Amino acid sequence: MIDFWPLIGIVVITAGLALKLNTLLVILVAGVATGLVADIAVMEILSILGQSFTQNRYMSLFILILPMIGILERFGLRQRAEALIGSMKKASVSKILMTYLLLRKATNGMGLSIGGHPSMIRPLIAPMAEAAAEKDCPNLSDEKRQSIRALSAASENFGNFFSQLLFIGTGGILLIKGVMTDNQLDVKLETMALWALPTAVASFVLFVVFSKIVEVRLLKPSTNQSASATANADAQKEGQ
Repeated sequence: MIDFWPLIGIVVITAGLALKLNTLLVILVAGVATGLVADIAVMEILSILGQSFTQNRYMSLFILILPMIGILERFGLRQRAEALIGSMKKASVSKILMTYLLLRKATNGMGLSIGGHPSMIRPLIAPMAEAAAEKDCPNLSDEKRQSIRALSAASENFGNFFSQLLFIGTGGILLIKGVMTDNQLDVKLETMALWALPTAVASFVLFVVFSKIVEVRLLKPSTNQSASATANADAQKEGQ
């Protein structure tokens, strides 16, 4: 009979996140509960948790990014980005996001991480995309602005998620390699990274098509705007 008790950690995490409790505390309780159910000594559980923390201590750099981005925004980072795009005549929402997506995939393939929602999308890419949209549609509604921001966030997701296995040193591909080795499947890291390339290319093409469709829909003048423009033109003709 299969023992499902070691899966208690999943229940704890699901319930904790549903109740909007402290995420770190929920994960810690889930780990301890899973260890106890699996008959692991308390000291060994703490040792595993400590080892995991030290091995991933670089993740604490994320905490330093937030105040840095806040300071940059405070001194006009968003305004400078919008002004830069406003000065570029051929800039468009889709071109900006496709350029960022291509750059994100290329740097992922080299093992570099230049992006992220808090460090790139919110302070730079989204404002640049909004500024590009305002060139063709000066009176952007709040709904359209939110759609552009969502599309900007999607470019980060497509760029990171579908290309993070292009570099043989990333945690994801090493995890897959470890699982396959444990199951007596001998696959080289270079081969695994090569097979990740079609997914990265396909996701780029898919996002290009999707962003073009969304851009056309967002920048298409609404019926009210068209009627208002026609009325203003008629009024000017009558005045003349």
